[in-house]
Amino acid sequence: MKSLSNFMDSFGAILLAVIWVAPLLFAFWAATHSTSDAVNLNLFSPWTLENFRVAWAGAPWLKYFLNTFLLVTVILIGQFFLTTLAGFAFAQLQFPGKDFVFILVLMQLFILPEVLIVENYAMVSRLGLFDTILGVGMPYMASAFGIFLMRQAFKGVPIELHEAARIEGCGLLGILWRVYVPLAKPTYLAYALVSVSTHWNNFLWPLIVTNSPDTRPLTVGLSIFGAPENGVDISIISAATLMSVAPLLIAFLIFQRQFVQAFLRAGIK
Repeated sequence: MKSLSNFMDSFGAILLAVIWVAPLLFAFWAATHSTSDAVNLNLFSPWTLENFRVAWAGAPWLKYFLNTFLLVTVILIGQFFLTTLAGFAFAQLQFPGKDFVFILVLMQLFILPEVLIVENYAMVSRLGLFDTILGVGMPYMASAFGIFLMRQAFKGVPIELHEAARIEGCGLLGILWRVYVPLAKPTYLAYALVSVSTHWNNFLWPLIVTNSPDTRPLTVGLSIFGAPENGVDISIISAATLMSVAPLLIAFLIFQRQFVQAFLRAGIK
């Protein structure tokens, strides 16, 4: 029975992996073949990189990449600042109503971002940040998930280190910067990968608040590039899609071990 259970677990994992990777494999196949060969799955057809050249020439991808990089960087900096302070407060400080406030923060996880689009749009317009990188990123800087993750990481820091730093004369911010932040580096890395991948692929909100290529991220640029009225075929769209997701795939392959280990530590604490 145990061997059968192990076999079923392995088979299920392999099946899920195949289902997940199949669209990516087809996109790679389509991007490296002509449209007719890609659709007909002609296994003996010649490979080509022409689709990538045509796709790159069809839109200001360099500007889209720069906009997306700036967007995820601005969001990540804001999230690191806010989640670090909030996570430290919930983990190590004592104040009236702490548990109740923490529950309110976690309730944000149950609210879909789409529900707040109208209010966020009004706020960004009132602040004069419409069609700006900061306007796109501002609603995502206070992350309930990030606060929870940092709280779990900081709760695992031995209190003896906290007390030793306080005896040495460090204030709260000094203790946070010199003790807690260095020990939470794996958690920061894991959260950074989640945040970057989420906002790299975000589409609806950037579509609403951007009007020009100067602020348009990759997802919006890709949707406009692949619009039916542009007459772009599936091979060229697949090439553009691979160019868009390639940085995320490379980052995950490089940091996958730290990514998994950090979440395992957060779940155990």
